[in-house]
Amino acid sequence: MAPLVVGFDLDMTLIDTRAGIAAVWDALAAETGVAIDSAAAVSRLGPPLDEELAVWFPPEQVAAMGDRFRELYPGLAVEPTAALPGARESVDAVHRLGGTVVVVTAKYEPNAWMHLRHLGIEADHVVGWLWGPAKGEALREHGATVYVGDHTADMAGAQAAGALGVGVPTGPVSAAELVAAGADVVLTDLTELPAWLDEHVLQRRLADLAATLCATGGLAVAFSGGADSAFVLAAAARALGSERVLAVTAVSGSLADGELAAALAFARDLGVRHVQVETAELEREGYRANAGDRCYFCKAELLDVLRPVAAEHGIEHVATGTNAEDAVAGFRPGIRAAAERGALTPLRDAGLTKTQVREASRRWGLSTWDKPAAACLSSRIAYGIEISPERLARVDRAERALRQALRSAGVATRDLRVRDLGDVARIEVDEEAVPAVQALAAARDAVRDCGFEQVEVDPRGFRSGALNELLPDPGRYR
Repeated sequence: MAPLVVGFDLDMTLIDTRAGIAAVWDALAAETGVAIDSAAAVSRLGPPLDEELAVWFPPEQVAAMGDRFRELYPGLAVEPTAALPGARESVDAVHRLGGTVVVVTAKYEPNAWMHLRHLGIEADHVVGWLWGPAKGEALREHGATVYVGDHTADMAGAQAAGALGVGVPTGPVSAAELVAAGADVVLTDLTELPAWLDEHVLQRRLADLAATLCATGGLAVAFSGGADSAFVLAAAARALGSERVLAVTAVSGSLADGELAAALAFARDLGVRHVQVETAELEREGYRANAGDRCYFCKAELLDVLRPVAAEHGIEHVATGTNAEDAVAGFRPGIRAAAERGALTPLRDAGLTKTQVREASRRWGLSTWDKPAAACLSSRIAYGIEISPERLARVDRAERALRQALRSAGVATRDLRVRDLGDVARIEVDEEAVPAVQALAAARDAVRDCGFEQVEVDPRGFRSGALNELLPDPGRYR
């Protein structure tokens, strides 16, 4: 998938420079004695400065007046300029989606940077002194697929770059004129851009996902029953047809109670073949040792078992549910093991985040769309404590007992973990439920009765991968 790069025009798209630029025109008029109508000048913002200077000065003076205008600009135009509504939020939305922001403007580049820094608008790149179709050169160079602007010339720049032109009639050009100039989308202003961008990116990534899945010809999915692998399975069934998709669920002491039944029901509803295989990660010394790279050995076992099963069913490709956020989390030794064994990661390759997976799952009516994270039971055991069937079973019993105790007391919590720290069990629940759980002796007693000497409630609440915080150097296990 091509990276997300969104271009923005500056004047009257991101920022309202009218008051500041009028002040510069007034100062230039006072210095030169030329009667400049600053209000008229700022009503035509967009084109290069020299075009407006030519309205007021003879051709031989335009270059010198341009230099003087730029000299006056920092002291007069920066302070009065305001961000237009939605500007910061739009730029932040691009970054939230993992994208890059490039501002392409007709303005003198140093002054453009000055405005952005003054207003706290975090652009990644700025290219100045470009107008109309010439903007397309910079947009192509940076790989922009969307360009947002307020002028017909901005739409020409988008077209020259082969980018989607998004118009906002916040400058001197009307919505109708933007449409006539070829705008693909016209929004009222930038306050509407974050929601539009979320939808645009989601649809683009779903299309990329479908294309990737179709190209496989057939797919076996390592199906844990969680939201990510369930979405891969459903997307594969849509793209390929259920007859060319195989769900494979690993069954071992690491699988929490109830997960297999849920996985069976989900695959049945999709109409895909579902195979359960026994994995023997506990026979791998590296897994039992439970160092920071434990997940490497678990994923290695899974893929080593899954590949022959896929081959038996005539399927070449195997996929996991790794999403785009997993790939940049910085501590995922299991991803390395899967990559070494040639596993596909269609969600990651399409750029789909966990939030996008859940939203698309909701739209598709998948029961897993809001399913809480459900990592394997070994993730509850502190690194350095050897993993054994007894410890896994104890954690499973403790979590089931804790859930029952909370239900009986009317304490609602979405995410719940019992961390095995040796003789001590640490309860993690959603942060808002922490006070209620701390006050509930029955919750601690339920966990203690499963074989722990001490039980504590983590005041910070549930955090996925919380035990990683105890590793002295997690980077060594990447």
